[in-house]
Amino acid sequence: MIFHDVIQNTDEWFALRAGNVGGSSIGKIMANMKPIAKSVPSCIIHIGKDQYDYTRPFGDPAKQLAVKLAIEQITGKTKEGESFSNSHMERGHEQEPIARAMYEREYFCTVTNGGFFDGEDGCGVSPDGMVSDNGMVEIKSVIDHVQYSTVKRDSYDPKYKWQLVLNMKVTGREWIDYVSFSAEFPEGKRLYVKRIWAKDCKDLFLLVDLRLNEYWKLLAETKKIIEAV
Repeated sequence: MIFHDVIQNTDEWFALRAGNVGGSSIGKIMANMKPIAKSVPSCIIHIGKDQYDYTRPFGDPAKQLAVKLAIEQITGKTKEGESFSNSHMERGHEQEPIARAMYEREYFCTVTNGGFFDGEDGCGVSPDGMVSDNGMVEIKSVIDHVQYSTVKRDSYDPKYKWQLVLNMKVTGREWIDYVSFSAEFPEGKRLYVKRIWAKDCKDLFLLVDLRLNEYWKLLAETKKIIEAV
């Protein structure tokens, strides 16, 4: 693993991300693993009450991602840094510094630059910040009803599960704090924090490896087809 102390959303950051599976895309790969009648028993992984068949076919989002990654690996370029934006992204950029400052005050710590961690295995992640020598944060700015669901659940938003897992796997950090911030919530109750420990995710790390081994085959085939055109 190599750490690059770069600022997110800069040209250098986008260049480092090109061709890598990252935290924002790993969920597409880890989807669609519920075992079916035709699943081979030896390919089914049991983690708690959940079962996963890591050889299940990939869905369209994962296949489309493979095309994007293949082109980036061939050209060494990415279009991610171009003008795409939406209201949710703009909200996050505006409110993330507020959430970070609030987190620092409440937890008596300093959050430093998350940079880019190159796993040198086809994966690369950019946590929202580093905390001390063994932790990090992933900050989400959300609207009120999403925050309510998170607080009621008393856990992270499930759609970010694999991002949190991959962040810990690639960085080697001991824990990650999922930080959810909602400006609409009453003052003093706008921040929700859930800590996830790497030591509790070893089975999930293995599952990521197994699933990615299948995905690299799809990516190699995709590159082969593009290069043959």
